[in-house]
Amino acid sequence: MIDREPPVTEEELHAYVDGELAADRREAVEQWLATHADDAARIAAWRAQADAIRARYGAVVSEPVPSRFDVAVLARAGRKWPRLAAAAALLAFLVGSGAGWYGRGAWEGAGPAGMVTTEALDAHRLYIAEVRHPIEVRANESHLNPWLSRRIGYAMPIPNLDPFGLKLLGGRLLPGASGRAAALYMYEGTTGERFTIYCRRDQAPHTALRYRATGPVGAYFWVQDDVAFVVSGPADRTRLQKVAEAIYEQVETRPQPQQTGSLPRMLSDARATRD
Repeated sequence: MIDREPPVTEEELHAYVDGELAADRREAVEQWLATHADDAARIAAWRAQADAIRARYGAVVSEPVPSRFDVAVLARAGRKWPRLAAAAALLAFLVGSGAGWYGRGAWEGAGPAGMVTTEALDAHRLYIAEVRHPIEVRANESHLNPWLSRRIGYAMPIPNLDPFGLKLLGGRLLPGASGRAAALYMYEGTTGERFTIYCRRDQAPHTALRYRATGPVGAYFWVQDDVAFVVSGPADRTRLQKVAEAIYEQVETRPQPQQTGSLPRMLSDARATRD
């Protein structure tokens, strides 16, 4: 059987990682990655490199340019400033733009908001398009939440979104930055729209809700209890904000661990269960 779909090019893979791929090709690329493990592995490697660059040089972005690199000063001093200016420009390119596709997650700087939100949006777009396998473990399986909570090291409650007409489909375990495990919970509405909650450990300070939209998808990000949360869904900001606030409140009022510094008993019991 002849595959009539045009193959995904190297340039399109880079554009996909950069977030610059044309909307009419994004779905095709995501379907390609779902069936081409080698290219999916390359995408994961590129993103890991981007994380490493941001971790090493991210702080430089907010620093002022040293006076010794001022082109006018170098010119007046009669130095060989073109080479130094080129080096400064290269550094700005590597750090500010992340060498093209390396740093495409630098939304709101190189902080956790950009990195985690980009991870969450990538996962959201990839899995909401799945018809047969959008989740790894179904909602009606009792080990879903103990398993995911144990893997991310946080007793995550399952928010009730019935008032918004959203039912939990289930969840899956995902790789986050720097080897951290991440959990993805997926909800579905009566008309088929899907919302996801992405969460993983992060040492960033507590933050209030922040909004980001990329095309038809929106997301709210916040950090609480050393855990970063991202709620993604259709870019109806008013509705998405209400959903995110409901999740925030339910997470905030979750039962606290009985012993300081440990997870709830449900996680201790779950350790005996194999993945």
